[in-house]
Amino acid sequence: MPHTDARRGLIEKVWAAAWGQGDVDALDALLSPAYLRHGQDPHPQDLNAFKAAITTTRAAFPDLVTTIDDILIDGDRAAIRWHSSGTHANSFLGVPPTDRHVEVSGATFARFEGDRIAEEHVTWDPRALLSALGVIRVGQD
Repeated sequence: MPHTDARRGLIEKVWAAAWGQGDVDALDALLSPAYLRHGQDPHPQDLNAFKAAITTTRAAFPDLVTTIDDILIDGDRAAIRWHSSGTHANSFLGVPPTDRHVEVSGATFARFEGDRIAEEHVTWDPRALLSALGVIRVGQD
């Protein structure tokens, strides 16, 4: 259990620094230099691309708050359920600011190699974000 508690504490600390304060270099304490993040895009992000994505997201949503709802750790695997909210104050992926408050949620499944996460698979619904921004309509014909 001590190893599990240490991993949980490190995840919480690093996420708060990176997502909460924009200190993306804090990720270096948690993620392997060979880190890969798999998500919606068929090409995984490396560590530098992930840092850039957080910086871009926080620039568009300066009041962004990301909350970890649950962390489950089993051996070298971790499952993290999270949600984020913020106001779209600046351009994001070509979408001009809407001043809308948005909320998204998702899950991250991580694999540790030693003390660092080497790989993550992230699942969330980008349509929920685009719908909240008024870019698309979801569930309407």
